[in-house]
Amino acid sequence: MDADTKVAVIGSGSWGTAFGNALATKGLKVTLWARRPELADAIQGGHENPDYLPGVFLSPRLRAAHELEVAVEDAGVIVMAVPSQGFRDVTRQVAALADPSAPFVSLAKGLEIDSLKRMSEVVGEEAPGARVACLSGPNLAQEIAKGYPAASVVASNDPDTADGLQELFMSPIFRTYSSNDIRGVEISGVVKNVIAIATGIAEGLGFGDNTKATVITRGLAEMTRLGVKMGADSATFSGLAGVGDLICTCMSSLSRNHHVGLELGKGVKVADILKQMRQVAEGVRSSKAVQQLAEQHAIDLPICSGVFRVIHEGQEVTAMLSDLLRTVRVREAD
Repeated sequence: MDADTKVAVIGSGSWGTAFGNALATKGLKVTLWARRPELADAIQGGHENPDYLPGVFLSPRLRAAHELEVAVEDAGVIVMAVPSQGFRDVTRQVAALADPSAPFVSLAKGLEIDSLKRMSEVVGEEAPGARVACLSGPNLAQEIAKGYPAASVVASNDPDTADGLQELFMSPIFRTYSSNDIRGVEISGVVKNVIAIATGIAEGLGFGDNTKATVITRGLAEMTRLGVKMGADSATFSGLAGVGDLICTCMSSLSRNHHVGLELGKGVKVADILKQMRQVAEGVRSSKAVQQLAEQHAIDLPICSGVFRVIHEGQEVTAMLSDLLRTVRVREAD
């Protein structure tokens, strides 16, 4: 992989657009796939994504297309930036068109609800033999699109793939690190969204920074507990994809998952919140998947379980307060 490598970014939501724009600004050849022709035309002709990043000027080097075959043609890297619940279907279509040697990089931070599979596992099933990676970190799309400095982790079970993508994606304002713990990086991306909802609930209920910091810290413990049980490296959760992305998602007003929690804390019903949102808050569906994993692995995740009950069982947020701080053990190390 070198500067002449063409990158296909599949998905024109805020994060896919921002990431594609960052690569194009660096000088890479990037084509962004948009499902709707009118959005592809707006990005291609107007250098703006009016639906998801209004008012942000995009690099003229960023091309856009609504035909998958055009976006994927000659691509040396495939970046999947579609939500987790539509991920399998789109991956299957892309795999039928892509060069078999092109690695797939997932930007999605969710689990497939029915199977509880991570996105790298979905790619492995739909594009057999393809090299697979994921990218994750404290990367709010609006800030990346505006060129604010940030960092992220590129993870793959294949060290050469991780290192090659890390070098390809690196720029002066977007620092990338490589990792071989793709399992830990993906689990971090899933659980942090659920904890962000809990943090938003605490804020919506009127609590302050002490409470939010407590939720974040104990949420990190839950994230690590689940990840290690599933075979991840505990050190991953202390890095950018773990605590870095957790802090960012829990504390920022730009976070969709934090917004969902904030509105829940104010007493708004989840169905009404989602009706007002144009983009997916992965933590809403992921809370159910995380609850299932907790039961499957027989581990206690009180904060995640509390979010699950509020969203999927209709529990009042005030009744969730004890879950925000409850733990089976009293030692902080647990």
